[in-house]
Amino acid sequence: MTREAALARAQAYFDSGAFREDLARRVRMPTESQNPDRAPMLIDYIETEIKPAFVALGFSCRTLFEREWPFLFAERIETPEQTTVLGYGHGDVIRGLDDGWEEGLSPWELIERNGRWYGRGVADNKGQHSINIGALRAVLEARGTLGFNAKFIIEMGEEKLSPGLRELATTHRELFRADVFIASDGPRLSTGRPTVFLGSRGAISFDVWIDARKGGHHSGNWGGLLSDPAIQLAHALASITGPTGQIHIAEWLPKGIPDSVRHVLADCEMDTSADEPKIDPAWGEPGLTAAEKLFAWSSFAVLAFEAGNPKTPVGAIPPRAWARCQLRFVVGVDVADVLPALRRHFDRNGFQNVQIAQAGDEVFYATRLDPEHPWVRWAVDSISRTTGTKPAILPNLGGSLPNDVFSDILQLPTIWVPHSYPGCSQHAPNEHLPLSIAREGLELMAGLYWDLGEPGVPA
Repeated sequence: MTREAALARAQAYFDSGAFREDLARRVRMPTESQNPDRAPMLIDYIETEIKPAFVALGFSCRTLFEREWPFLFAERIETPEQTTVLGYGHGDVIRGLDDGWEEGLSPWELIERNGRWYGRGVADNKGQHSINIGALRAVLEARGTLGFNAKFIIEMGEEKLSPGLRELATTHRELFRADVFIASDGPRLSTGRPTVFLGSRGAISFDVWIDARKGGHHSGNWGGLLSDPAIQLAHALASITGPTGQIHIAEWLPKGIPDSVRHVLADCEMDTSADEPKIDPAWGEPGLTAAEKLFAWSSFAVLAFEAGNPKTPVGAIPPRAWARCQLRFVVGVDVADVLPALRRHFDRNGFQNVQIAQAGDEVFYATRLDPEHPWVRWAVDSISRTTGTKPAILPNLGGSLPNDVFSDILQLPTIWVPHSYPGCSQHAPNEHLPLSIAREGLELMAGLYWDLGEPGVPA
């Protein structure tokens, strides 16, 4: 009944090949939530794979439905007075994109190559919640009990922007009541450095377009006489930022960076590996470090731009131009004012003919736990004790997660401990997970879960 025994059991689970077998079985289930034909598989993943894993650990389980999407709720209540921890994961994956994988690889088969496991979901998120389930088992085997109360939500629609999750949390607020939220998703800061992040940037996607007239017109007969909506829209988009990506709409930016955020980010060097894109140091907000640009500031991107017929261009002035855009933003930006602020900006700059509409109903909200919060210090101490390395502390993920469900609706301090890295190719062909991260993840989570049952946990 020692911490070291729990860590040893987590290591043995990996070294014996048992973890690989469990993860391989889960990868073989094509749980593509964006593919309507896979809907039965989403239920199967809960009922035949994850529910039995939790039941074997003494959890009681319920399958809940919200907006027709399935969720697994699992809980193990040992003593009501003990600390209660809410965990989370998602069993759905992005489309497999089968034809894009390297020769010999498949999204639905776990294959080891060059110290990595390849397969859809190994990084996002089957590998990550499998690590946490395995770490719970290691603690139970070593101690006989967890020493704390554990609750978990496994959703099957995260890649569809988590439909129903906010309603589920609102309806079942009491069922999900806990003292802290600890889960795993997203990437570490780098391959070799354990990381905790405390929230996520928000994200809103929107369309901008110009409808100039009905039908295209011959560019020889009408060129110079008819306005070109593609040129006009390009100028409108260019007005949003400077030539190096500095955002010109003040309402899209935070008022500044809190000192506590600057402090932790000063210890976060953006170190990209050889197979990751090289950072453009001159891009983005001047005067900020790379970490501050990604984790403490807003960024704007044009995701797609279309005019005319891109695949078969013809000599005609197009009647319409369209673009899909996205703003990622941090705490301090009012998401309700993002599109109104864009409307005001376009009108001030002579682009009254540009139309704007939000793309879909879902918005990710910006969240951030104070890096000086007691639960942050506790988690950092636990991980440091296990690994001998101080983890990177990120005030929020650069990407977006439904963290507001846990931080705002359920009012929990949120601690994320990711088991992936930025170059894992999630959402793309050749998704992979380094074996070193998986093994260390099992070990550090076993240490963290062990410490939850020891004295010194934040009140």
